[in-house]
Amino acid sequence: MRIAVTGASGKLGVAVVDHLRERGHAVTAFDAVGARGDDFVHVDLTDTGQVMDALAGVEERHSGLDAIVHLAATPAPGIRPDTVLLQDNLAMTIAVFQAARRLNIARIVHASSETLLGLPLDEAPPSVPIDEQQPTRPNFQYAIGKHLEEELGRKLCRIDERLAITGLRFSNVMAPEDYAEFDSWQHDPAVRRWNLWGYIDRRDGAQAVERALAAREPGSGYATYIIAAADTVMRRDSAELLEAEFPEVPRSRPIEGRETLLSIDAARRELGYEPVHSWLDER
Repeated sequence: MRIAVTGASGKLGVAVVDHLRERGHAVTAFDAVGARGDDFVHVDLTDTGQVMDALAGVEERHSGLDAIVHLAATPAPGIRPDTVLLQDNLAMTIAVFQAARRLNIARIVHASSETLLGLPLDEAPPSVPIDEQQPTRPNFQYAIGKHLEEELGRKLCRIDERLAITGLRFSNVMAPEDYAEFDSWQHDPAVRRWNLWGYIDRRDGAQAVERALAAREPGSGYATYIIAAADTVMRRDSAELLEAEFPEVPRSRPIEGRETLLSIDAARRELGYEPVHSWLDER
């Protein structure tokens, strides 16, 4: 496919671009910052006119697209003032989704977030593993923005039956060089309880993007999936972690070994996603 990736210079974006190109797709990288290259375009993604023009075609880069992967965003709270972060993240998503509709680009994958699952988990989750059936519980402006982006995708798919929009609720994105830090919190489960000890290797995040593009045909509407590694950031078994930090939370099924407590069952079943990278393999 001919694919545009927004936020192509980010931690996840660089892995997505590389993975899609390795799989034979023609990828144009969009971002507000980044090194000049044959397939890179500087775009202010908060500017609807620029987004519309860039997705329609850019001389010597592309003349049309089959799909869009929208990763561009201020990636976490605390980086910018709350209102600016919310406004700009929403503006980018609105511009990308609307431009795609106008240009008849039906396949869209966008970065949602684990923060919708009630992070930080100062309030215990309803049950574990957390899955997509649990209601969203955004606790700060960044997460509220991700909730609104998902709702925008759902409503656009309701009024435009051509679309297939997939929201991937990525867990804490990690690159291999980040794994050296993991030993620093092994002594205390409380350090990483805020997201049920979850993470996602960016290479597996890229795999999830490709799976979503392939599995969800135009016209299939909106869907969202939790995307995490198969294990946790801890060496201890997951049941032991839960006993230490969330002893009263109901288990919806038996917890085995070091398995993730952010359920990836739906992504496995419906997208064919299967994470292959673990931080322990890099140690």
